[in-house]
Amino acid sequence: MKLTTEALLDLSHTLAGSYLSQFEYPWQALDGIQDLILRLGSALDPAEYEERAPHVWVHRTASVAPTAFLGAPCILGPETEVRHGAFVRGSALVGAGCVVGNSVELKNVILFDGVQTPHYNYVGDSILGFRSHMGAGSITSNVKSDKTLVVVRNGKERLETGRKKFGAILGDHVEIGCNSVLNPGSVVGRNASVYPLSSVRGTIPPDHIFKNSGSVVPRESKEV
Repeated sequence: MKLTTEALLDLSHTLAGSYLSQFEYPWQALDGIQDLILRLGSALDPAEYEERAPHVWVHRTASVAPTAFLGAPCILGPETEVRHGAFVRGSALVGAGCVVGNSVELKNVILFDGVQTPHYNYVGDSILGFRSHMGAGSITSNVKSDKTLVVVRNGKERLETGRKKFGAILGDHVEIGCNSVLNPGSVVGRNASVYPLSSVRGTIPPDHIFKNSGSVVPRESKEV
């Protein structure tokens, strides 16, 4: 499976496109998200984006519940909806037409346009591709239990990330089932799906369905 930024993500669907294009692998971009948001935010058109607090930019067509918390720095794109009790801790670049739902927590993330994290999701140190969707209760686990550096496992290949905190990379149009856990360093290819109640570790090829750790099948398969 190709794990490159180009193979996983359509960079035309995020304000971070030029930034991400510099990196061979998307997780290499995680360190610079905060600085990226500060740089992008300072150049946004005030006719389109309101700076509601220092370094918190919200598009004027976005909807933010009064009970939501927006931590700096963050950018919320056009037509995005932030629902009751959402907790944007900071360093969150959220694209156009996204949903950040009730009790969702975001931290050091890039959400491409059309991403949905609608119910009880934790997304930290992660990048979610165009129109990817996390089912209710699904989360990214961004730190290993032994606190060692995260390694991406791609078959027999091991890619050292050099990062203690790294959740997941979701390619475009990925579906994550309810109450699933994406373990540190998970990478899910474009158009892949994960069954509910899954514990994902390593990589899932594009156009495949993850049923369990012993069953990852092509999407066109008729297996049930």
